[in-house]
Amino acid sequence: MDKEQQELMFKLSMFEQQIQHINQQLQAVEKAITDMTSLNLGLGELQGKEGEEILAQIGRGIFVKAKLISEDLTVDVGGKNFVKKTIPETQEIINKQIKKLEEAKEELSKAMEEINGQLTETMMEHQKSNKN
Repeated sequence: MDKEQQELMFKLSMFEQQIQHINQQLQAVEKAITDMTSLNLGLGELQGKEGEEILAQIGRGIFVKAKLISEDLTVDVGGKNFVKKTIPETQEIINKQIKKLEEAKEELSKAMEEINGQLTETMMEHQKSNKN
């Protein structure tokens, strides 16, 4: 394998690593969006249920019957700071987080397109140099 081929293999390996990394980030962002959307829907189902019995999740796939005594929620707003919020206020916070996640997803997609463009350009340059 000559020096040019080694350099090409190195570049392709770097592109592959970058693509894998961005794909992992995209999957994490998409999962977060799905989770936040599901949470938002679940909160919507709590509205108007004060005094009623609900199933409250206490762990992965584990639920307990509980009576909803208030629609006020205690929300972690960061830095282990908790504040009381209404369901609509909490949904607004979640919607803002979803919007930020959608923006991050868009940025990651742009980065992926850029890497794919660089990869295509590298391959075309290699093909041109091999024809000469």
